[in-house]
Amino acid sequence: MMLKYRHILFLVCIVSFFAACKKDEVVETYDPEPQFRADTTAIRAFIKTNNIPALKDSYGIFYQILEPGTGSVTYTTATKITADYEGKLLNGTVFDSSKGTPISFTLGGVIPGWQIGIQKIQKGGKIRLIIPSYYAYGTRSPSSLMPANSILDFNITLTDVTN
Repeated sequence: MMLKYRHILFLVCIVSFFAACKKDEVVETYDPEPQFRADTTAIRAFIKTNNIPALKDSYGIFYQILEPGTGSVTYTTATKITADYEGKLLNGTVFDSSKGTPISFTLGGVIPGWQIGIQKIQKGGKIRLIIPSYYAYGTRSPSSLMPANSILDFNITLTDVTN
């Protein structure tokens, strides 16, 4: 019986030894800068071709305030926003829409491009955000309608804001 436990203990030690060995894996690091530059170039071409009077903020998000809205909300990640929106790719493919029925979110629960862009307007405001992939879903593809590294074009109406 004691011999059986020694064998099991020996086997556990061998397995642990091999499991603890460090593999010579090459870890590939992702540098978002080249993609960000490519996105910015594509957005500039898009707004020029379509005569969109968009501005570029310090983050690199392009926006057009269609209506500023009213109020003086100081936004936080906990701010609850209710918005009617449509999201498209630059080729015009609609990948998401509230379809005229505003949807509520916490600001901290949306993509970074929204977190930055929504703060440019107040309740009742309307904004167009053209968001580089870095501030959207990056290298992830959240649906079959949206390839990785997609630039997103949103039209958003902020119907309510509460802190």
